[in-house]
Amino acid sequence: MFKKVELQKGVTVYLRKTEQFKTITMSIKWKSELNEKAAAYRTVLSNVLQDSNGKYRTQSELRKALDELYGTVFYMDNGKRGHSHIVSLNMECINDEYLTTEGVFDEALQLMHTVVFSPNFVDGAFEPSVVEREKRTVIERIRSVYDDKTRYAQKRMLELMRPNHPASISSNGTEEDVRSLTREALLSTYESMLNKDEIDIYVVGDIQEEEFIEKIKSLFPFQAREVAERKSNVVQHEKGDVQQVFEKQDMKQGKLQVGYSTPITFDHPDYAKMVVTSGVLGGFAHSKLFMNVREKESMAYTINSIYSSHYGIMYVLAGIDPELEEKAVKLIGEQIDALRNGNVTQTELDQTVGLLSNSIRSAFDSARSQIEVYDQYKRLSENFTAEQLIEKWRSVTIEDVKEMASQLELEIVYLLSEREA
Repeated sequence: MFKKVELQKGVTVYLRKTEQFKTITMSIKWKSELNEKAAAYRTVLSNVLQDSNGKYRTQSELRKALDELYGTVFYMDNGKRGHSHIVSLNMECINDEYLTTEGVFDEALQLMHTVVFSPNFVDGAFEPSVVEREKRTVIERIRSVYDDKTRYAQKRMLELMRPNHPASISSNGTEEDVRSLTREALLSTYESMLNKDEIDIYVVGDIQEEEFIEKIKSLFPFQAREVAERKSNVVQHEKGDVQQVFEKQDMKQGKLQVGYSTPITFDHPDYAKMVVTSGVLGGFAHSKLFMNVREKESMAYTINSIYSSHYGIMYVLAGIDPELEEKAVKLIGEQIDALRNGNVTQTELDQTVGLLSNSIRSAFDSARSQIEVYDQYKRLSENFTAEQLIEKWRSVTIEDVKEMASQLELEIVYLLSEREA
């Protein structure tokens, strides 16, 4: 799918030459070990780098430059995957072939070079007012989770299941760490990211591959670096040791989270089987949770299951009336028992595989999604294609679903509900 070119140890370019799009999309990804303080610092850094730089010292100047490049899209973001924290610099511009002028892509590359290597410095460090403004922005983002009760309940469940573990660490860090960030610490974070992070550079579009590689070598002369392998650290859960946690806030609808542990992770040979199992359980409108808990018993306003493969966790999320918690948990458990007993029809299995297949195929309708999907799945195979994964899903049997369901161990029941009057 992508052609791999190693520029330096730890610095790799992935190219996808295609006429599918009239644009050229590029993404530079910096990856490092995930920890809470570093996540906070790196999140602020990505905001600061996106805000302005040494050439375009205000947001309005930068927006004007992008407009002059025929509306070139530029943004930075951050996230986590497994034990890695990822900062991305993303750009999408029109291919010169579709313009009457030339050199737009080269100018867009030059702008990316400026963002990376010519930050908005004052007295040898990042511009103070920009740093403080972006710290406030990140703090607001962190606080926003408390206003979304479903996200908050999920956050609390993961903190209880996996305290001080990548599964429960926010990719934005904590408000306390953001507040403590100094200009000096931000500069150190910037230098570490450029010189120590694993770097993957992606490009999708109708490009001249060799010419592009030479431009990347010239504009982004990253030095070689050591890259530590970050493997999944799955917590082994003792059977029968189930946490029950009930918390109350000012709210209306109860938010139920039921967490299960599993030894089947993203790297496991049975990963594809567990993806299908989660889909049959609660991934779609035909799933057992939706049909039996929501539709048949009217016990949940919303319900679905999520398989967090990098951490060996599957959890069920449901919006319920708090007084129905015990019945809802019992009914959720019965749906998993049904899978363990093989009470799954071939139609349920076929519908699940069909919807999973449509989902990953539709991701390839955008260059950005192609990059994100490949960046995740290349860990399984550098020759990854959507069809390879679809074939694995198609090979899953009802017996496989039984086996995967038997690997789920109930670990926590968490309910967030309204305060008593």
